Amino acid sequence: MRLPTLLLHRKPNAHKGNFGHIFILAGSERFSGAAVLCSESAMRSGAGLVTLGIPKSLNSAIIKIKPKEVMTFPLPETSDGTLSPSGYKKIKDFVKNTDVLVVGPGLTQNKSTQGLVRKVISKIAKPMVIDADGLNALVGHLETLSAIRYPLSAKILTPHPGEMAKLMGISIKKVQADRKDITKKFTKDYKVTVVLKGYNTVVADYHGNLYINKTGNPGMATAGSGDVLTGMIAAFLAQGLNQFEASKYAVYLHGLTGDLAAREKTQIGMIASDIIDKIPEAIKRCN
Repeated sequence: MRLPTLLLHRKPNAHKGNFGHIFILAGSERFSGAAVLCSESAMRSGAGLVTLGIPKSLNSAIIKIKPKEVMTFPLPETSDGTLSPSGYKKIKDFVKNTDVLVVGPGLTQNKSTQGLVRKVISKIAKPMVIDADGLNALVGHLETLSAIRYPLSAKILTPHPGEMAKLMGISIKKVQADRKDITKKFTKDYKVTVVLKGYNTVVADYHGNLYINKTGNPGMATAGSGDVLTGMIAAFLAQGLNQFEASKYAVYLHGLTGDLAAREKTQIGMIASDIIDKIPEAIKRCN
């Protein structure tokens, strides 16, 4: 699959502002790696600027392990080392100068943090990628998705089958038995784009667009792989693709990077950072 011209060809006078600023709300005392993986994959996928919104006590540690190019924005935290609702105003003010918001990687299911997540999703009108604990915060609160309607805010959800089952209140077996139709129904009910991850990842939006992915391999079933995909989707969204196109091309490229990594590292030996390392090569193959 060839990537869109919008991604592949840049004007000679382009500057970083042309390729989007992504604000990633991620990380916690226990799960700092998710934030780093998501931010690095976003940079490798062409985003102009990436800022990590993280609990303030993590700042010193994350500065040592994140890519040098990624900025941080320390935020108030709970006693558990997770993002605190008291940081909402800082988030709201900062996000005004960004293009895409990512919510979820490594946030945990702390109840206070989940309340913050729902407030951000329902009140901030920015193109948004919701993953991991961002999705967990929506379980039993799906009305949150309807608080701001498209096109004011384009939302992309990236559940794996277990997360989709929890969101819909059904079994994982039922999700897996009818992946395409269940994904399409969810997009129509909540006016969002959904990336249902797993074998033959399904990408659908409420306009009726549908894509079934064929790249990727079982070696990608490893910690952090989903965080990498989230960063890639956000990067393509920040560079000007609509929510369906950003999701489709990111899913395809994510699988291709996994296939390239497996050839070198084997499926058994592959880790999420190997996937990130292969993003440039995968882009070359789609040029």
